[in-house]
Amino acid sequence: MGTRTLPLELPEELVALLGSPEAAIAKAKESLVLELLREARLSQGQAARLLGLTRWDILDLMAQHDIASGPETAEEARQEIEDARPLRQGR
Repeated sequence: MGTRTLPLELPEELVALLGSPEAAIAKAKESLVLELLREARLSQGQAARLLGLTRWDILDLMAQHDIASGPETAEEARQEIEDARPLRQGR
């Protein structure tokens, strides 16, 4: 996977609060990845890889940001299994 550099303008106040331009970049990247994870547009594994973390670390980060790590009810679990069946059968 390649990378792309994007210009990002932030008020100096934000950069100062985060400590450095590098810290601001890291926080912006983390925030983007966590939002995509919250929206279920990324898997936990993808999020961990993008942030250079282990799966255990991403679970800790998800807990810190109140991001669910799996189905919360039995019905949600059944629905996930049902949704995965066509994928499994297509192997």
